Amino acid sequence: MLWKAGEGRGALTLVRRYGGLSALESSWNQVGIMRSTRSDWGVWLVICGWAVGLLGPQVLGQEALGQEAEVAAPPGFQPIEISEEARRIHFSGSLFDGHNDLPWTMRAQANSSFDKVDIAQPTSFHTDIPRLRAGGLKAQFWSVYVPSSTATTGNATVMTMEQIDVVDEMLRRYPETFERAGTAADVRRIVAEGKVASMMGVEGGHSIENQLGLIQRFYDRGVRYMTLTHSQNVDWADSATDEPRHQGLTEFGKEVVREMNRVGMLVDISHVSPATMHATLDVSAAPVIFSHSSAKAICDHPRNVPDDVLRRMPENGGVVMVTFVSGFIAPTETLKREPKSRGTVYDVCDHIEHVIKLAGIDHVGLGGDYDGVTSLPYGLEDVSKYPAITQILLDRGYNEQQIHKLLGGNILRVMEAAERVAAESQAASPAGQR
Repeated sequence: MLWKAGEGRGALTLVRRYGGLSALESSWNQVGIMRSTRSDWGVWLVICGWAVGLLGPQVLGQEALGQEAEVAAPPGFQPIEISEEARRIHFSGSLFDGHNDLPWTMRAQANSSFDKVDIAQPTSFHTDIPRLRAGGLKAQFWSVYVPSSTATTGNATVMTMEQIDVVDEMLRRYPETFERAGTAADVRRIVAEGKVASMMGVEGGHSIENQLGLIQRFYDRGVRYMTLTHSQNVDWADSATDEPRHQGLTEFGKEVVREMNRVGMLVDISHVSPATMHATLDVSAAPVIFSHSSAKAICDHPRNVPDDVLRRMPENGGVVMVTFVSGFIAPTETLKREPKSRGTVYDVCDHIEHVIKLAGIDHVGLGGDYDGVTSLPYGLEDVSKYPAITQILLDRGYNEQQIHKLLGGNILRVMEAAERVAAESQAASPAGQR
């Protein structure tokens, strides 16, 4: 999910509390408007009415996340032609994406109802079943994101459970397409049966409301990773997009990481500060993931991974799942000239190659962040476009084995390693004795 400034204060909190989680909240979040602590309803109703009129359907309507702002494509950019060899390599791999925000889009734009938006049919979102099939997706971590502001309103856990319910309903509604996976072995079996193996990721440690016991509870409901923070700090870890408070992890934050290792939940360090990244790498006994982050050396955004962290990935064994968010992949110099540049699929491949250069081919994957952002690169406009990455990497000299590692082999290896750490931890400290 894209970073959102000033999340969840003042009158918007009251809108959430008394009016439910509206599309308006989603819209404020997406455009990054700062909000004050003022709660004067008269003023805020005027402002909200102005915003609806000004922003219109591009932000508030059904098509908000499914359409890109019209920015001219870079000179010479042409649609990617997929060769038969690239198609064979791509569809014989196990494409496993690290982050998709369809559950939040369903909540914000369809009231969490698959009757209102049937994803078995083409939709205006980035994600639907026909395009998942066209893109060759085999497995997905579905984000059960809720705003960081819920840490203040006190309903983070409840809302996260509601988002898990959305994923559960999707799996129930489309059993011919999706099946819940709990382990790497499950993923392999489900992929072999022609379905999309589905797991969930909690996007932000605020969802556990400072309760270690909720980690096991979320795991039992199908969550297989948790991002330690979102756009704001939590009481025990620093975010990449907030003022540092803890210089990494507090002692309780370290306990969170250890408990995630114990239950077998992957530790996701997208969204966290560099100090938190390093602290987590120091503590975690299992490989970590970046579910949707790119290379800071190419795009100097705080959400991206610094080189010194990339160099630590081989020792840890983890994987950086390169994201497609325009503001995180367009080169720094390009964004200075053209702040609204969307970037291209070639830029994404440059990030992939940078991760490979510093961390190695065993430590890179893909985490598109589809349906969590409003701007995506040319050539990666929706979930049908993944084969373009395979084609470009093939053109750049990567072989089938290497491409298959990127597509899904690496994240499956990380899952298997985390499962081993959990089994060893639970054998050494049975439940009730930790």
